[in-house]
Amino acid sequence: QLQLVESGGGLVQPGGSLRLSCAVSGFSPESYTMGWFRQAPGKEHEGVSCISSYDGNTYYADSVKGRFTISRDNTKNTVSLQMNNLGPEDTAVYYCTAIMATKCSSSYSDMDYWGDGTPVTVSS
Repeated sequence: QLQLVESGGGLVQPGGSLRLSCAVSGFSPESYTMGWFRQAPGKEHEGVSCISSYDGNTYYADSVKGRFTISRDNTKNTVSLQMNNLGPEDTAVYYCTAIMATKCSSSYSDMDYWGDGTPVTVSS
């Protein structure tokens, strides 16, 4: 019954933008610290961004800081990731995650829920 479903991924040219969305069902996103991880081919899951369930504080990996913005819409039970000025290094499968905690964790193994992912490819 608990489910996270990502959407919005696709092919985009360098310098372009995408907005990823995560639809939450079975629980309210404001009750969990929500976030995004990504996994490039042959690499481990990398924490990209998260938003605290306690105070709404946000976290961004250094590699995306200033380019990505995380937000949540509690009314619609969605979490979004606005990605601007994309580069080839951003190519990965992006996963929406949830953890029953009040602050972020950069360890994918700590996550309580995750979606199937949505692929993002940045190429000319």
